Amino acid sequence: MSFAALLAAAAWASLPGTYINTEGMQFVLIRPGHMQEAVFHPSCPSSADPAVTPKPGITVDPRILWTPQDLALCHKLVEQESSDGFPVRITRPFYIGKYEVTQAEWKTLMGSNPSVFQASKVTDDAGRHPVESVTWEDAQAFVKELNRRERTHLYRLPTEFEWEYAGRAGGPGQVGWNDIRKQAVQGLRTTDNGRKPTTKMVGTKEPNAWGLYDMLGNVWEWVEDFYNEKTFPDPVPPSHGGQHVLKGAGFVSDVKNAIYATHGAGPGDRWDVGFR
Repeated sequence: MSFAALLAAAAWASLPGTYINTEGMQFVLIRPGHMQEAVFHPSCPSSADPAVTPKPGITVDPRILWTPQDLALCHKLVEQESSDGFPVRITRPFYIGKYEVTQAEWKTLMGSNPSVFQASKVTDDAGRHPVESVTWEDAQAFVKELNRRERTHLYRLPTEFEWEYAGRAGGPGQVGWNDIRKQAVQGLRTTDNGRKPTTKMVGTKEPNAWGLYDMLGNVWEWVEDFYNEKTFPDPVPPSHGGQHVLKGAGFVSDVKNAIYATHGAGPGDRWDVGFR
């Protein structure tokens, strides 16, 4: 969750880097800046790749061998699909949640808890796990109630570009795989002790460079925007649609989705969907 700091530069320059509201929710100040969005430069195997040219004496399953026709198609797709993206400028500062909204925070404001992973399903403090099984409309209801309690109108979901800009933390591109392992909350289909995977308490992994936790993994996070039914967002988000954008991937998502550029969608209320 975020709220805008709609102030002139001279005023917001003196704003605190972090903020705690009357409900105890913590926020981090994100200053204006820019990034390149929707950059996509796929590649094809080289002729030296074993899947293209097997080494002498080594047998390779023919089902994974790249034929000349495969390579030709790959290069054609690379030529068609490669994109330098487009620049995005964040012109106003905003605060964004330091953590995903927790079950305890949801229950305090809404008086209920829709989450699957409550006390009987986890071995630690379920209240500190992210709330999940919430729709975009549910998230908006929480925002409305928080605005009522705080006597303001500034709280809202972040836009997709705000979310991704905050996640990248000023970086020029996507997070490296080593950082994904440090930051992303991920699980396996079954754990070593036979227990099924669950969400994790917020803040248990390393934060990104701007102090935000769990931007990757744990739960997919709703943002404000409608989904454009494309692989990447458009420079101007659609004004209507049947679904809204989800960012950041969930704890059982494929690792390839645990990147800031992932542009997912859903109408749903799955047990790996929450928000901040």
